[in-house]
Amino acid sequence: RAKRKLDKIALLTRPVATVLRDGVERQIEPGEIVVDDLLLVGPGDQVLVDGSIVLSTSVTMDESLLTGESDLVPKNVGDQVYSGSFCMTGGGIYRAEKVGAASMAQRITEQARAHRAAKTPLQREVTLAIRIMLFLMLLLGVQVADTFRQIYTHVPMTESVRAAAVIVALIPQGLIFMVTVSYAMAAVRMSGKGALIQRMNAVESTSQVNILCLDKTGTLTTNELQVREFAPIGLDEPALRRALGDFAASASSGNRTSNAIRTACPSEGRPVLAETPFSSDRKWSSVAFDDGVWVLGAPEMLLPALVDGAEIASRVSAWADQGYRVLLFAHAATGATLPDPAGSPELPAGLEPVGLISISDELRPEARSTIAEFAAEGIALKIISGDNPTTVAALAKQAGMPGDLAACSGLDLDGISDSDLDELAQRTTVFGRVSPQQKERIIRALRRGGDHVAMIGDGVNDVLALKQANLAISVRSGSQVARSVADIVLLDDSFAALPAAFREGQRILKGMQDIIRLFLIRALYTSLLIFGATQLRVEFPTTPKQSGLIAMLTVGIPVLFLALWAKPGVTPRRLIPSSGYFVVPAGVSIAIAGLTIYAAILSLGGKPEEARTAITVTSIACGLLLLPFLSPPSPAWVGGDELTGDRRPALLAGAILVLFVAGMFVGPLRDFYELIHLPLSIYVLIGFVVIGWASLLRFVWRLQLLPRSVAAVSRWIASIRGWFRRVFRREEPAATGSSN
Repeated sequence: RAKRKLDKIALLTRPVATVLRDGVERQIEPGEIVVDDLLLVGPGDQVLVDGSIVLSTSVTMDESLLTGESDLVPKNVGDQVYSGSFCMTGGGIYRAEKVGAASMAQRITEQARAHRAAKTPLQREVTLAIRIMLFLMLLLGVQVADTFRQIYTHVPMTESVRAAAVIVALIPQGLIFMVTVSYAMAAVRMSGKGALIQRMNAVESTSQVNILCLDKTGTLTTNELQVREFAPIGLDEPALRRALGDFAASASSGNRTSNAIRTACPSEGRPVLAETPFSSDRKWSSVAFDDGVWVLGAPEMLLPALVDGAEIASRVSAWADQGYRVLLFAHAATGATLPDPAGSPELPAGLEPVGLISISDELRPEARSTIAEFAAEGIALKIISGDNPTTVAALAKQAGMPGDLAACSGLDLDGISDSDLDELAQRTTVFGRVSPQQKERIIRALRRGGDHVAMIGDGVNDVLALKQANLAISVRSGSQVARSVADIVLLDDSFAALPAAFREGQRILKGMQDIIRLFLIRALYTSLLIFGATQLRVEFPTTPKQSGLIAMLTVGIPVLFLALWAKPGVTPRRLIPSSGYFVVPAGVSIAIAGLTIYAAILSLGGKPEEARTAITVTSIACGLLLLPFLSPPSPAWVGGDELTGDRRPALLAGAILVLFVAGMFVGPLRDFYELIHLPLSIYVLIGFVVIGWASLLRFVWRLQLLPRSVAAVSRWIASIRGWFRRVFRREEPAATGSSN
């Protein structure tokens, strides 16, 4: 049911194809494309089938998913394009030539099926735990076989099978199942909150994020741009409006900025002689008409080519302080945007500024409350944008981010070393005028500092940074290439869904921490019980059915509820090593309690059946008492974990214990599990032992005896190593002197 629900939601983010059929543009499903279809492609669009370019306006493609090379590939008429690649700049039309299984992406997919997907950190830890238990199982098997050989002249087949079944059951097979169940639950719940999980490791990443990087446009703002003001330079305002309208209407590849200009300055357009599409690297675009070249872009990027830029600085600063995006419109009467020796377009010489325009972008209504939620969760925000850093900082303050925001321009990042960037990235909140490559470097710098970084991006300029982030997030209305590399897609285009998604990730990981603890505790005390019994040369402590009953009541049933009841909270990055302080005292003490009961009954002349029943009852009682220790409902239970106030685990333990006691009075059920009625004196003994065990265990946890012991041993080992170093350093000069 969960898979069906997620599949339906995933349909919302599937790419669509825009085809030209009978001269009319139509949007169809990728599976409906046929050979010789003409398909339109623009910035951020995915190439859906193999084909060849029939019309190109400075098209460049990202083929890194196919070739592994990150360099953009220019495409001209007649060049081949391949499914799985993405258009990064420009626009054009390509003819479908290979569809379905014949396409390159499909061939690569078939080859990739032979490779296993990379495991998540949690899966690797679970696999490690299973391997450790497998090793212990083999050791116990050898130990038990040796003991049987010494006790029996001819080992009974029944005893051998029983022992083998109990030992094999030590492997916590259910851990893998619970990881899968937990991920599925998280995916369904997060989809209900507006976040579609596309990759399994995203569940773990959401619980560990401490820095969230985002773009201003489309995240803090609605991305609904409006032209606010015009500031003519050398022209009157009507002439500036006409020129801007011609520019926006004539450009073959549009974006939201050009659409806003087209709305404010209607025009039919003019014949275009040459064109340079907008690029996030250049941050400008140009169109050549018969009267020269017109350029629109960021003022900082056009300043070096201007004849006179003295008049624009004050107006740019004033508008940027109000949170407006500022664009400079310039004109060169002669010349054209020619490629430089590297093949990239360059600005024409002699550019004259003709006007400035300010564009506003409305803040999202939920931006302020969402930012407050991130602050409450301890997640730091960093804004990485292509806009002016002053503009971005002003909008960030309007959205409720703290006052004195440290801002940095991408123009200052050129040539900076990685070590300097590492320091700068930590203390800077707003990055403006950054290129896609600089975004990527900033994310890398944050990760080098040990942070777990999430990145929200919706455009082709965000793809490089998304690939470097621990958690890549895109939006439903974002470009196809951004959605394809994202771990999570925000279905409502709002980052307001993220705080709840992050808490859901924490909740799932917190539940997995408790589940892992229960599995490891049972495996540990069962191993120690078997080892202790073999050392005492007594009967095997449990039968396979009794072992299965213990596992079902103390682990199998509780973990299902613990996964549902888990609460958000900070979890360590390594769940298994961090659980040692809880698992080792609990596992060892339960084994000691069980062996005490077992040995006492046998030494007093009790039957093996009584001893096995007693150790089963003791193990179940102790295992169930671990539940309130995992989630303490009151201060009296605090020891192994922090106070939660949640009484449900304790009530669950009580309910399971009542069912077990009731089952002991059902003859067929009791006989099936090979249990017998015990004398009242044995039940009293079990009660005293269990109470003493719980008190001692809480004492050990509260005093942190295990961590202190480990720390003391570590200090002792370090001191011994230091002593040896000092001794050898003293002897080395003496030995050198004697040899001379």
